Amino acid sequence: MTKSRNGTAIDGYRRQFLKTAALGGVALGGAGLLAAKAPAAEGTEASSLIPPPMLVQGKPVASPPYGAPSEFERNVVRLANDRTPTPFSSWSFTPLQDLHGSITPNGLFYERNHNGVPAINPDHHGILIHGLVERPLLFSMDDLMKFPSISRIYFLECSGNSSSEFTKPSADIRWSHGLLSCAEWTGVPLAALLQEAGIRPEGKWILAEGADAAAMTRSIPIEKAMDDALIAFAQNGERLRAEQGYPVRLLLPGYEGNMSVKWLRRLKVGNAPFMTREETSKYTGLLPDGHSSQFNFVMEAKSVITRPAAGGTISGGPGLIQISGLAWSGSGKIKQVDVTVDGGRSWHLATLDVPILSKALTRFRMPWRWDGSPAIIASRVTDESGYVQPTREALLAARGPQFHYHYNAIAPWKIDAGGKVTNVYAAGA
Repeated sequence: MTKSRNGTAIDGYRRQFLKTAALGGVALGGAGLLAAKAPAAEGTEASSLIPPPMLVQGKPVASPPYGAPSEFERNVVRLANDRTPTPFSSWSFTPLQDLHGSITPNGLFYERNHNGVPAINPDHHGILIHGLVERPLLFSMDDLMKFPSISRIYFLECSGNSSSEFTKPSADIRWSHGLLSCAEWTGVPLAALLQEAGIRPEGKWILAEGADAAAMTRSIPIEKAMDDALIAFAQNGERLRAEQGYPVRLLLPGYEGNMSVKWLRRLKVGNAPFMTREETSKYTGLLPDGHSSQFNFVMEAKSVITRPAAGGTISGGPGLIQISGLAWSGSGKIKQVDVTVDGGRSWHLATLDVPILSKALTRFRMPWRWDGSPAIIASRVTDESGYVQPTREALLAARGPQFHYHYNAIAPWKIDAGGKVTNVYAAGA
């Protein structure tokens, strides 16, 4: 050790740091750094470890013109479902395990399409409002853009998200929970357009129809339409992407995803549900007593740990890690999230990121010192209505394995001594 002029001890590492800093380099060891000869300077040591990017010219601005992720993040992509008979009526999964925060980038937002993604020219597209109204109206996209718009953050979840967990639990979080995303949506309140048309007193339901080849249609209660429904034309600050409904879609916060009809072309007001294919033979749940549960609109409170998560591995061995995940509820805000690291014998309150928004994803976090022994971790959410996320056993007892939709049970992940993470309920876990 030597003493500086102010008497502070400076060890050899710091002396080397100061010397190489004077040369424009930093003496740092470790993976990813290249041992390179630094230019010699009088009175200095002649060599140092220099990061390779410091030795070459970087890319110019606007290359590419539309920004793209780093090449080192090339594996963070949506997972396409290859288990459906056709890729045109199928879906892709959001890589929840690779995301941070609560907003999903547009390029990673999950998809659910029923007959492919249409290419629609906004100059030739409009929204018709007719049926039990005083004034049938056709709004062009230019007309729509003249209305006062708002921006709100909401999650979107397919009602079939986690449906595999009823009967054949998945070993990977993408397959079990990946039909979930969250974005800032910009659009015109649906109520504003309906007021222009004038809803007749007997108008109680609205048929929303898309302009895709499937002519996706769903019945919407008038109360929801007049509450927080949006006619959305932008997502996370840019115009909707084609697979998300460009040029315009319906957005029903907190409701099952299929009801937020994409490529919206018309809204017909009626006095009763329209009983479309998507709400009779599809998107209904068969109960244990043989009855069907229809019009299951609200997505119940749910949470999942996304890191560490099923399908992944804890790298670096035992030590301090941060458990992190997502919680959401179609009924409003998240009140609290509890986390267990001992299979449910004890629960600990997690920290929630702010702001906590209604019907939006909320990120939760909890530090944990893993000792390297096998463990079972899970999260449990309580929303502002007092609803508590159920166990898988309780959900199956209430709905039975044939229900298929709206699975929202607690998801326990098993960690083995090697750090491998699996779904407790998956085969071979």
